[in-house]
Amino acid sequence: MIHPVDEVVASAPGRVNLIGEHLDYNGGRCLPIALPQRTTARVALRDDGRLVVTSPDGDATAYVAGVRDALGIESGLDVALSSAVPVGSGLSSSAALECSVAVALDELLGLGLDREALLAACLRAETEHVGAPTGGLDQSAAMLCTEETALLLDFATGSREPVPFAPEAAALHLLVIDTRVRHSHVDGGYGDRRSECARAAELLGVEHLALAGPDAPDRLDGTLAARVRHVVSEQARVDELVAAVRSADWTAVGTAMTASHVSLRDDFEVSCRELDAVVDAALAAGALGARMTGGGFGGSAIALTADPDSVRSAVSSAFAAQGWEPPAYLDGHASGPARLE
Repeated sequence: MIHPVDEVVASAPGRVNLIGEHLDYNGGRCLPIALPQRTTARVALRDDGRLVVTSPDGDATAYVAGVRDALGIESGLDVALSSAVPVGSGLSSSAALECSVAVALDELLGLGLDREALLAACLRAETEHVGAPTGGLDQSAAMLCTEETALLLDFATGSREPVPFAPEAAALHLLVIDTRVRHSHVDGGYGDRRSECARAAELLGVEHLALAGPDAPDRLDGTLAARVRHVVSEQARVDELVAAVRSADWTAVGTAMTASHVSLRDDFEVSCRELDAVVDAALAAGALGARMTGGGFGGSAIALTADPDSVRSAVSSAFAAQGWEPPAYLDGHASGPARLE
């Protein structure tokens, strides 16, 4: 095979999910945006067949090996990674890594694959090679989102629909707050929720839990009823928020965001005290809405606000009062997908 280039550099974004948390693996709808913060992969061929991965953020070899294997590549590779997406922040650092490597390998080896094939390879890398039971939201966002646009993903039908998302036009900002409480999809909590949802769907006799209907929680008891209540109510909130964004009703957008957090906290039980503190402080500082984003058990929250400085000050003060490590703040402007650099 003739390789047209010796080295390729590609990057892919982190993401936040505006609404629709834990719905991808339940056949529901989600609304992510890509973030300005990106992971960059510099990839070159090696003659000795070895895979050598360097990263300042810890050992990423399993993720890179997963992408290489999913693409059917046997060549040796040098892969140098750098990232502005904080690891374990709930902003899909792993998907950004996978997608940057996939785009680079496609170019380096002249594979000629489209975005759908690369996306599928990245998802296989994470679920099969790394063993993280993710649902596809993160890789879809990193590969397909575009500037000033959210992507409405329907995991029951496979449909994707762009939704213009530019709160800046209304003098609003989406602020991302990293609690610095690290989480992982490989540990038990995320997998436990997936198992609970699968069990609930089985008991209800539905293929996709998100389509079970508003009366579904009444047909179950205890923990499973609570999990189903989150899933079916979150599905409705996705539609509410999308309609509000399209009509530029930013107050309604904020209301749906906050209601989502309450559901994730109380019914799905994936929040933590730091995420709750962010949401409470942001709302007290005048944010239109705030919620955790990502799988939960740590990670990040988002706040929709006209005054990001006041939200930063309020959240930082709340963390200081508890003696917690100061949070980090990131710009939540809707940005573009994985690309060659």
